[in-house]
Amino acid sequence: MTEIADITRQSPLWTVGRRKTAIARVRVVPGEGRLFVNGKSADEFFGGNARHKAAALSPFKVANTLAANDVFVTTVGGGITGQADAIKLGVARAMVDVDPKLRTALRAKGMLTRDPRAVERKKSGQPKARKRYQHSKR
Repeated sequence: MTEIADITRQSPLWTVGRRKTAIARVRVVPGEGRLFVNGKSADEFFGGNARHKAAALSPFKVANTLAANDVFVTTVGGGITGQADAIKLGVARAMVDVDPKLRTALRAKGMLTRDPRAVERKKSGQPKARKRYQHSKR
């Protein structure tokens, strides 16, 4: 844990995570293990939704390093699920920048892969992306 504190004291560590249309800019600084999202605490931001908070903090559980750092996140776009997953990717990338040995553990849990799934666009001549108008034979 001293390695993390030494590296981030020189300058804060910035990374970016994305999911669907959500973008999370993550800044890691030495501290007491607090997570702030858009100026609010994690509990306040996620509104007591334990699933989203757990998803955002899951990289720290894999590496056991939350107590050494404060994480400040600015997130825009998307909904709360996309933002939570974007935070997860940004935090995981920051942890790998600090300690490359964590790469295999985070990769095994799928935390370093950007999820490419997004909403498919609506096509012209159709009511929705894949739905078709009813075909009439005569």
